[in-house]
Amino acid sequence: MFIDEVKILVKAGNGGNGCLAFRREKYVPRGGPSGGDGGRGGDVILVATQHDNTLLRFRFNPEHSAERGRHGEGSNRKGRDGASIEVPTPVGTIVYDADTGEQLHDFTTAGDRFIAAHGGRGGRGNARFATSTHQAPTEHEAGFPGEERKLRLELKLLADVGLVGFPNAGKSTLISRISAARPKIADYPFTTLEPNLGVVSAGDDRSFVVADIPGLIEGAHLGHGLGIQFLRHIERTRVLAHLVDVSEASGRDPVHDFEVVMEELRSFSEDLVAKPMIVVATKIDAAQDPARTESLRKLARRRKLPFLKISAVTGEGLPALKRALAEAVLDKPEAA
Repeated sequence: MFIDEVKILVKAGNGGNGCLAFRREKYVPRGGPSGGDGGRGGDVILVATQHDNTLLRFRFNPEHSAERGRHGEGSNRKGRDGASIEVPTPVGTIVYDADTGEQLHDFTTAGDRFIAAHGGRGGRGNARFATSTHQAPTEHEAGFPGEERKLRLELKLLADVGLVGFPNAGKSTLISRISAARPKIADYPFTTLEPNLGVVSAGDDRSFVVADIPGLIEGAHLGHGLGIQFLRHIERTRVLAHLVDVSEASGRDPVHDFEVVMEELRSFSEDLVAKPMIVVATKIDAAQDPARTESLRKLARRRKLPFLKISAVTGEGLPALKRALAEAVLDKPEAA
């Protein structure tokens, strides 16, 4: 199950109470106050990990609490600090305050740490209040409460290339041919119900990551089809590969398909349509009318976009597409 947005509650540990105590020892005639301080409460720490690519663990475990600090004791013994907890969080997760909407942290690298809730300070024991004029204090403090916050976690997959296009444009077939990813492939719309990631080898020990997201249809920004909820997963990509089915089987005009998807991208974010893009005519093995492919080529030329044609079934054009994507991602990082 792919979960990319959840709300959780994090509660840091409370500080331990300070102790009220006096020394009562036979050979210490002037014992004085001896109450120790309480221990500090534990923190709740989110730690980025590459071993998860979904927020599923938070769906079934939405509350995370750290240990409270122990109370102070006599003989000036300080209470033990509460243990902090580390919560694995997928790389690519953005942390928001659920109440204010403020962005608190963005996990972009594995091992990144963010203290989501700070533990409370321990209270002071009465020994801390002793002065030259106040030698038998009875004052002591209760521990301070730990932070408690409601957070909203939003996952944006980290990929170099994003595949966009109509349902059944050939995105899943393409990613299965150029990487080891094995998404569901079938001859009906919306076979892809969640994003898929694939690692593509570019030779010389170089590689890049491709994200395949569910297809867009006209009115997706209004909730039609699967909507645009998955477009957040290509916001971080450097390049978009816009796949357009040029075969007669689609029953649609390739140029119209291109314009529709561009409008849906624009409705989600102007930054998406401004990204470098490669126009890819797909299913050319089943295209009987060359005019359909040519009309898409002319559109790409007018927009000054690279144009390639491929057949993921026969493999035609795939080496050229991999080279073009590798050049755009690995050889021109400044264009991202």
